Amino acid sequence: MTDPTIGRLRVSGATLHYEVRGHGPLLLLVPGGTGGAASFDGIADDLATEYTVATYDPRGMSRSALDDPEAEQRVAEHADDAFRLLELLSSGEPARVFGASSGAIATLHLLTTHPERVERVVAHEPPAVEVLPDAADHRALIARVRETFRAEGPMPAMAVFAAGLKEAGLKTAGPQKDGDTTEPKAEIELPPQAPERAERAERTLANLPYFIGRIVPGFMSYAPDIRRLEALSDRLVLACGQDSHGEPLSRPAAFLAERTGTELLRFPGGHTGLTTHPAAFGERLRKAFRA
Repeated sequence: MTDPTIGRLRVSGATLHYEVRGHGPLLLLVPGGTGGAASFDGIADDLATEYTVATYDPRGMSRSALDDPEAEQRVAEHADDAFRLLELLSSGEPARVFGASSGAIATLHLLTTHPERVERVVAHEPPAVEVLPDAADHRALIARVRETFRAEGPMPAMAVFAAGLKEAGLKTAGPQKDGDTTEPKAEIELPPQAPERAERAERTLANLPYFIGRIVPGFMSYAPDIRRLEALSDRLVLACGQDSHGEPLSRPAAFLAERTGTELLRFPGGHTGLTTHPAAFGERLRKAFRA
């Protein structure tokens, strides 16, 4: 793996840790879940043969410290952080931007507020559940997660979140098959080769309270500007995992693709295909930006 150039960027309310590798047009990768810049280690070097690849830890995650550790998190602030990085790194030229999960929500807001800075956005499974017909059910789940977090802490809250997502998925996909004992999956995105990279794995797990306590409620309550996205659909690619059909975190991408009249792109794996299928995921992303 190529050692990246490390930088720090002062933004409103935080200091961002970012990493740059490669040469060519700028490609900004926006992480989601509990992941930071390390969540892209499996694809960044390959993409850097064609692009200047910038990754970063979102505010409050890993090495990007908040001025106020208790500050509530808003999508608009996270999107503005991405914009500030584009301003710093792309010299006024429009850039390509990829966002995963909660990072995909930030990229949608970035596109609608600063379209002049974006050549193309690929948003992989943005959990923008407010666009869905059953949004009220998701609001109720988020309320349960917040209450559990306050009363019992992050791990019980994460269990409530995972179980609620599984229940919502079963409602969408139909009855559970006999013999299916699959446990609920939590959105904890460990960096590639986590056993060999204990420091990064520990950092990722340390992000869990912040993720479940502030990112989940702040981002899953966000409603994107659908009319604005329709007007910018020529720059927007909505994507979901090949294994994610009908799952709650993939449904907003399918809904938004239909509303904006764009094709829904399928990526390898499920919601965390970036970490489970990095080589195939990176190649699919490369093709998405070439199309």
